[in-house]
Amino acid sequence: MTQQKLTSQFLDVTYVNNKTGDEIVALKNINLSIEDGEFICIVGPSGCGKTTFLNTVMGFIKPSNGTILLDDTKIEGPGRDRSMVFQSPNLLPWRSVLDNVMYGIELQKRVSKETKALALQYIELVGLKGFEKSYPHELSGGMQQRVNLARALSVEPSLLLLDEPFSALDAQTREFMQKELLRIWSQTRKTSIFITHQIDEAVYLADRVFVFGARPGHLVEDIKIELERPRELKVKRDARFTEYVDRIWDLIEKESSKQGFS
Repeated sequence: MTQQKLTSQFLDVTYVNNKTGDEIVALKNINLSIEDGEFICIVGPSGCGKTTFLNTVMGFIKPSNGTILLDDTKIEGPGRDRSMVFQSPNLLPWRSVLDNVMYGIELQKRVSKETKALALQYIELVGLKGFEKSYPHELSGGMQQRVNLARALSVEPSLLLLDEPFSALDAQTREFMQKELLRIWSQTRKTSIFITHQIDEAVYLADRVFVFGARPGHLVEDIKIELERPRELKVKRDARFTEYVDRIWDLIEKESSKQGFS
């Protein structure tokens, strides 16, 4: 599938707390646009609706007001044009690496010699060639998350959604995976939306960083990251990089204070 532009127009998401019956506004008046092939990171205080936004883009949650359009088509539910990489790899332990990567293709009933070859290509792309017959328990956490990424890519989505995929990894592995993700993205150019709590991760990965504000979640600032690509990890020591991190932290601290944090 080709990559497509995503737009959000006057998007609100409201839900009812099942315990209290109270109505909670999770997102309010989200207006944004993401271009073909862009890598977008979303950051903000805890509870600001980052994952809610991602789930709404995926089609798991329906907006209370407004619309999300993918290539001028309204998103009204999950579709083959979007794929999610979750925090946990959620691999099936009885399946090999290849069979786990093929799982999404099987669900779409598209198994063929061509789609198997495509799955093998993505396994190689994520750096796991030679591990096709291995099982999840034989892989490190970083390797399992690579399988997770290959599985998401193998269904050839137009839009790749990543919900804190490296949060469970140790610091060293996490940095290595950030660099690997940029390598993979540079070859696929999939339009990507990446949720993270780690500000330096967002600055390192993104073309633009969307800073969400305190609940109800809203877009506070859209920050263009003007650091040259390809990016090595050493760019994190660059003065310009630190300026971006400090600027975003200041915004998040101000928003966090509205929630009673200081």
